[in-house]
Amino acid sequence: MTRSDLTHLYFLLDRSGSMQSIKADTEGGFAAFVEEQKRAPGECRVTLAQFDNDYDVVYAERALADVPALDLQPRGSTALLDAMGRAITDAGARLAALPEDQRPGTVIVAVMTDGMENASQEWTHPAIKALVTQQTDQWGWQFLYMGADQDAIEVGAQLGVDRAHSVTYGRRRSGAAMGAAAAKISKLRAARMVSPAAPMEAFTEAERASLAE
Repeated sequence: MTRSDLTHLYFLLDRSGSMQSIKADTEGGFAAFVEEQKRAPGECRVTLAQFDNDYDVVYAERALADVPALDLQPRGSTALLDAMGRAITDAGARLAALPEDQRPGTVIVAVMTDGMENASQEWTHPAIKALVTQQTDQWGWQFLYMGADQDAIEVGAQLGVDRAHSVTYGRRRSGAAMGAAAAKISKLRAARMVSPAAPMEAFTEAERASLAE
């Protein structure tokens, strides 16, 4: 049986050149995101990967107490599909190698981008949608998609992410978007301590309206 008190959080963050204008807000939002998770019950380990037309793992499976401040250095284009494919398959392989009693009861993949896919070479939208759907349906992974300058609900759906867990944010609201996501993750972690199959709350219409400003 997996550990109901353990969450693995995989955060996939866009660092393409257009993120420069919201660099400070994103860095501050991520710091607040981590602090929110420290207050939630149970244990949480964090993997942060950043992408532009390249993909880099900044750190893997860090305890919350060991997560450093975010240093976002925007550059390049937006190879979102390739980044998602790499992050999900790498995470799946690492978790599959663990004994079952060491595996997290909750796996969350949070994706944050401010632009549309424009540079992937290996993965397609249908392939990513199939992969996300597989991990959701077969293994119970939870996906979140936060997107600026786009209809994130529709884009998320094309990627296999439940519409309830995709949200559009305004360019000046990246920190607030992280805050809204952090609150939902904290509530999910608390609920999973009691009921391993507890669902994640949807973004409300009020939250959507506020974040889109």
